[in-house]
Amino acid sequence: MSAVWLVTGAGGMLGGDVLTRLAAEDVTAVAADRAAVDIADPASVRAAFEEHRPAVVVNCAAWTAVDDAESQEDAALRVNGTGPAVLAEACREYGAVLLQVSTDYVFAGDGEKPYAEDDPTGPRSAYGRTKLAGEQAVLSTLPDTGYVVRTAWLYGAGGGNFVRTMIKLEGVKDTLDVVGDQRGQPTWTVDLADRLVRLGRAALAGTAPAGVYHGTSGGETTWYGFTREIFRLLGADPTRVRPTTSEAFVRPAPRPAFSVLGHDGWARAGIEPVRHWRAALEEAFPALLAAERP
Repeated sequence: MSAVWLVTGAGGMLGGDVLTRLAAEDVTAVAADRAAVDIADPASVRAAFEEHRPAVVVNCAAWTAVDDAESQEDAALRVNGTGPAVLAEACREYGAVLLQVSTDYVFAGDGEKPYAEDDPTGPRSAYGRTKLAGEQAVLSTLPDTGYVVRTAWLYGAGGGNFVRTMIKLEGVKDTLDVVGDQRGQPTWTVDLADRLVRLGRAALAGTAPAGVYHGTSGGETTWYGFTREIFRLLGADPTRVRPTTSEAFVRPAPRPAFSVLGHDGWARAGIEPVRHWRAALEEAFPALLAAERP
């Protein structure tokens, strides 16, 4: 019998792409959305494990409303901290591998060189604190079979995201003011899904050490630079995009000024890091355009 993979957060943008990737490889996968499994409820999780006996769990379930977490930290912690802790305990009991998707927000965001996997964390937002709690639960409960994959600036065809928003705005705005003082790595969910599946396979084969990996694209840019590339791919004039500062878009949760992650950890697992963000965006763009302008 082939190994069963359980994908939580299956109704989301990343979860959907993980399932698509697993289906392409003929892997037996169970799609668990919020209605199917409440990851913070031990009884709900145990029922899923009893029924499906997964060998690998990919936790794509998360509270991702960064600003709302500032006023609802307990609710965010239930999903981002308690949920991974409950899943980790079930994985320990049933002998399963856990891949926990995390975020650049666990860092302070004031660095000047790419954050390494083992650099000190220091979240400045409620969202970051809750995601760090999830990381810590997984790594402490599953020292040999727990994997944390941090990502950032995700976009994909299967949900609302920055790229689809910019495609929409290009059609209705003469000019766009976009933040130019935050640096990061736009990452296509299809690319991240591919690395999660590869990592899970390597974990089952015993060739990927447990611990932290960084699942973001290569290279770096700003939201302003990212938007100019989106306009170029649309055939629109990139000079319609104008740079502005973070102060012009004050939000409840502080945004990291520097979200660039290093990717040295993949070498330990014999897996190459994600490709450059521009190459990924070019390949992803037709599906994104079709999703936003059907």
